[in-house]
Amino acid sequence: MSNDRADTGFAYRQEQFQQIVEDTLALAQSLGASDAGAEVSEGVGLSVSVRKGEIENVERNRDKSLGVSVYLGQRRGNASTSDFSAAALRQTVQAAYDIARFTAEDPAAGLPEADDLATPEEVARDLDLFHPWAIDAAAAAELARRCEDAALKTHKLITNSEGAGVSAQQAHFWAANTRGFRGGYASSRHYLSVSAIAGRGKGMQRDGWYTSMRDAADLATPEAVGRYAAERTLARLKSRSVATAEVPVLFESTVAAGLLGAFVQATSGGALYRKTTFLVDSLGKRVLAPHIHIHENPHERKGKGSAPFDDEGVRTRARQVVKAGVVQGYFLSSYSARKLGMKTTGHAGGSQNLAMTSRHTQPGDDLDAMLRKLGRGLFVTELMGQGVNYVTGDYSRGAAGFWVEGGRIVHPVHEVTIAGNLKDMFKDIVAIGADVYNSGSKSVGSVLVGRMKLAGS
Repeated sequence: MSNDRADTGFAYRQEQFQQIVEDTLALAQSLGASDAGAEVSEGVGLSVSVRKGEIENVERNRDKSLGVSVYLGQRRGNASTSDFSAAALRQTVQAAYDIARFTAEDPAAGLPEADDLATPEEVARDLDLFHPWAIDAAAAAELARRCEDAALKTHKLITNSEGAGVSAQQAHFWAANTRGFRGGYASSRHYLSVSAIAGRGKGMQRDGWYTSMRDAADLATPEAVGRYAAERTLARLKSRSVATAEVPVLFESTVAAGLLGAFVQATSGGALYRKTTFLVDSLGKRVLAPHIHIHENPHERKGKGSAPFDDEGVRTRARQVVKAGVVQGYFLSSYSARKLGMKTTGHAGGSQNLAMTSRHTQPGDDLDAMLRKLGRGLFVTELMGQGVNYVTGDYSRGAAGFWVEGGRIVHPVHEVTIAGNLKDMFKDIVAIGADVYNSGSKSVGSVLVGRMKLAGS
């Protein structure tokens, strides 16, 4: 990683961060800490929004932070500051130390074990995550205008816009602890989006689209994003409800990632050791349909969830999370692993580039093929509300999309609710499409669930 400040917009070089962290750890040890960890970070960015061709907002952000954890045996204290002066470092370390002094002992507290930490060679793995975008406000506004203009010109029924936006963000950090870990890197994430409105009065509908990448060169063109946002909006015109029934439900790939996210949450350490998940004690058990696999690859180049190590400095590894429907591994930090009597899986900070696939999927299983597999039922393109109970698995969400008959879309649908239980839904996944969509650190095609309750009119 090159932290030449002219190239990146960063105010600090990596070498300065390294010194700040070493000074922080030395201060902690001088106070008598048995262990300590520290991380310093900086983020810079530009966000521009445009509506009806006029600039609505230009926002520049510059954030910096130092966080320190101090351990006195099995007592932990944590403090942070955005002031990197020597006096502020001393005050922050003292605050973390004082918190640790008065905190109850926790047998699970502590830094990761030394043999779980990423080695210097693993830390240095180049995952191609840093692509700073040297764009100014005027150029960003022009991209947003092109995107919005493409949406508005798609069809005369596109009557308005909620605006288009461009965001360019980059950050870097350095972390270390008293067990020998040292590491950090820079990363970037850039974004272009638009939301269009079609129709008039009570018949109005809205939808949008976006593109998000590590490298701005990989973003979809503004015109393509604008046109697709408009097409999605137009398709929703003349939406209506449907009768209450039990039917198959096809989740569009853009919303299917939520099912994968639900699996991650239900098999994450915090929920497992608190026993607040419907998948407690699921390791080695079949919880998804037998044709389903979930694979994790934290070392994918340019991946949105890629990382050579987790938030604690623990090495990351490619692994099979689910094989033939059977859970092969959880998502554990050092703390949650100790609470469960297990080893960390390198997931302090969450999952890393998950892909859910089916061994039944064929290369030709595009959306049209998936609609034919659905036959008669609901094709869901939007979910509303937070109706997921992770303790019981009960699932109830407001939904919009399309009614399908004979494998073909008949009309758009709104104001319906779909309900089921994730235990049953996971085992009732009939097919996964080849129309794979990447949503952050999760990738999956459209997902067909055999039967769900549909509450309509």
